[in-house]
Amino acid sequence: MSIINLDYISANPLLVEVQEAMIEAIKTNYGNPSSPHRLGDQATMALDRARESVARLINAASPGEIVFTSSGSESINHAIKGVAWAKASKGRHIVTSNVEHNAVLKSVRRLRQMDYQITSVPVDGYGLVNPDDVAKAITDDTILVSIMHSNNEIGTIEPIKEIAQITKERKVIFHTDAVSSVGVVPIDVQELGVDLLSFSANQFYGPSGVGGLYIRRGTGLWSLIDGGAQENNKRAGTENLIGIIGAGVAADLAYRDMDKRVRHSRRLKERLVKGLKEKIEDIHINGHPEISLPNLVSVSIKYIEGESIVLMLDEEGIVVSTRSACASGSLRASHVLVSIDMDFADAQGTLVLAFGQEISESDIDRFLDVLVQVVATLRNMSPLYRQAKGS
Repeated sequence: MSIINLDYISANPLLVEVQEAMIEAIKTNYGNPSSPHRLGDQATMALDRARESVARLINAASPGEIVFTSSGSESINHAIKGVAWAKASKGRHIVTSNVEHNAVLKSVRRLRQMDYQITSVPVDGYGLVNPDDVAKAITDDTILVSIMHSNNEIGTIEPIKEIAQITKERKVIFHTDAVSSVGVVPIDVQELGVDLLSFSANQFYGPSGVGGLYIRRGTGLWSLIDGGAQENNKRAGTENLIGIIGAGVAADLAYRDMDKRVRHSRRLKERLVKGLKEKIEDIHINGHPEISLPNLVSVSIKYIEGESIVLMLDEEGIVVSTRSACASGSLRASHVLVSIDMDFADAQGTLVLAFGQEISESDIDRFLDVLVQVVATLRNMSPLYRQAKGS
């Protein structure tokens, strides 16, 4: 039985072209980009090509504005802590939102322990940040605003361009966590107006263990990792060259195939949402119905637990998630769902369904058929369901 993977938000499979490029690099490109000889020169050329590919994908003004990291989480930590430490003499206030990824939430929590002040703005029922709330939260001591581009649990895309206009007027550095967006939807850092942007290759069919940070020229921040002069003195340590080569190829393919991928994902999403609404009663589709990622659906199914659904679907060869992989293992309701005022019990029955170009309409249909059976089985055992239905 072939597996139907609807957990692309955790990691995408490597495309064949990416695999082949990395395998060839393992055989022939084993030099260190910092070495002053022909093997080092060869490695440097490969590193530069990958940097150019990523820069083109997000329309950075220069490849030098791209710093490769080990993950999206490292990139986020670098952006937030790097600005906080670099600008501490100017102020110690940071603005973020209630629905950020744990890498943001825990970074600002750490800074709070170091006497930084954090303001977290609320979101509406769709998970949207109001730019006016950001404007009101900014003070004379504010040094950084960090608002994610798209939410990795409910898919809502935030008004980043409008927020960037505010931060530019107030002369505050603006970072966006675009890990769930880069390579999935068109991203143009010039149009968005952000100063810092985090991304991760495993969200656009590249390898895990490779992320990056876009740093607009002139944006001041300290290094997170000290040591050598790699990554234009922004991130010490020998680069993960093989992984970065794979990320570069994945970026080229994402740039080339973006329109086709978006159309395919939207078609699957429409089919999935329509099927969920028609086949299962007492559900809620989370996130904004239009301003959202085309490859992600968050659905809350009343009266049953998401973990039980995941286990039963897995037995049928269908892989889904209940929340971000970085937050899995927690028994608490998702902070994102709590922030959009979802009832705790309903939040426990939430699935995050994310898909890519390898998923077909027939895969969506099979998932829906199996899910209907799983939900019926679990609801028949649920005292909450029997109570609600008066049986």
